[in-house]
Amino acid sequence: MTLEEAIGTARSQSVAALQAKHAFVSTYWAYRSYQASRLPSLNLYGNLMNFDRSLTLLQSYEDGTFRYANSYNLQNSLGLSVAQNVIFTGGRLSVYSDLRRIDQYGAFKNLTWYSQPITVSYYQPLFAYNQFKWDKLIEPKEYEKGRRTYIESMEDVTINAVEAYFNLIASVKSHEASETNFSNTLRMRSVASERMKLGTVTRDEFLQLELRALNDSIAVGENLVKVREAQMALNSVLGFDESVEVDPLIEENLPEILMDYNMVLDKALKNSTFSLANEIEELDAASAVARAKADRGISMSLNARFGLSQSGAGLPDVYRDLLNQEVVGLTFSVPIFDWGLGKGKVQKAKAAEEVVKAQNLQEENDFRRKIFTAVGQFNNQRQQCIASKRAMEIASERYSLMMDKFRSGGATVTDLTNAQNDSDSALSKYVADLGNFWNYYYSLRKLTLYDFLSGRDIDISVKEMVE
Repeated sequence: MTLEEAIGTARSQSVAALQAKHAFVSTYWAYRSYQASRLPSLNLYGNLMNFDRSLTLLQSYEDGTFRYANSYNLQNSLGLSVAQNVIFTGGRLSVYSDLRRIDQYGAFKNLTWYSQPITVSYYQPLFAYNQFKWDKLIEPKEYEKGRRTYIESMEDVTINAVEAYFNLIASVKSHEASETNFSNTLRMRSVASERMKLGTVTRDEFLQLELRALNDSIAVGENLVKVREAQMALNSVLGFDESVEVDPLIEENLPEILMDYNMVLDKALKNSTFSLANEIEELDAASAVARAKADRGISMSLNARFGLSQSGAGLPDVYRDLLNQEVVGLTFSVPIFDWGLGKGKVQKAKAAEEVVKAQNLQEENDFRRKIFTAVGQFNNQRQQCIASKRAMEIASERYSLMMDKFRSGGATVTDLTNAQNDSDSALSKYVADLGNFWNYYYSLRKLTLYDFLSGRDIDISVKEMVE
């Protein structure tokens, strides 16, 4: 499996990718609910077969005495309403039509119909906090933040796959190197045994090789365990069970990309969630200030209802000679003295807003420094990989030459051990540098949500994800 195939597998079937998808779908439907709240709503309402046979406590209007009266009736009602939130003012406009019927039983049987063919109702809070206004500013940004968060989460999946992939490569290469070292050490021990008979190798040097052989045999077993652990870790990232064995391939041809700091910073500020999250935080803080100011002052609301109505004994009667109905009312509450409670809440909200602005300014400075460091690391890493590859080749060749020199008596056991250690370290360094190259690259992709290889912003198909 190549690195590209491992990344594709992780992004398509890993648990982390599935979690990121469902998190975005939840954000999508939350935004759809917000959009629906801005549209008219049509509702059918009613009260059917409401039967009441009981004693009801009544008070006389004449002398104020109480008595129980027999209630024996059946009530039915049905209505249709259309409501619309008024975003600009924060009010609510509704239009409804309903019909009611009361069947009265007992000694005084009676049938009464009551209709309201058309009624227009409007509720308007005055000097109040307008939730609709702030939702209009914040909710679209929250949705866009959720979309970008999903893309960043998928880039996290990619980075985890890269890390697990190269950890497996490093473990496999270390295991292969330990097996090779063990085999070479056994051969050098045989050579040392013959040379010790000739007196060109001391007993101390032979024991060094004997100890080296034991350590190499131990390293073979330890590295095999590390390979299995790395394999299980990669399988977890890819969404495989423990029965799957992935054979990772090293691709040594690295893309020739040179990052420009200004371009990367521009893409990061434009595409990532960083700037958007800061904007939302500042809007939330400003919204809290507006709410505190509204709660401190005069609370007033206007209720108005205009329409037509009629009652009668028969259904046709309630739609003849309709009567006008107008209901208008103004409610208010004026704080006269609250011991500074309202002012304190406003000042607290303003202080919180200033803290958010200061924190965002500091975070932006830190973000710019983070981008600068990431660009520098990536631009240096390709040359680092080239250098570490050459160092690995030199160390391997030197180890081979040192074994030949040891056979001929031109090198000591210490020289051989040092060459072997240098070869192992150079191999590990090269694999680590390759992993760092791709880790730096995909980290920059996450910061910018930009594909530097194709030269396009990273995007998603919302329709496909939701469906």
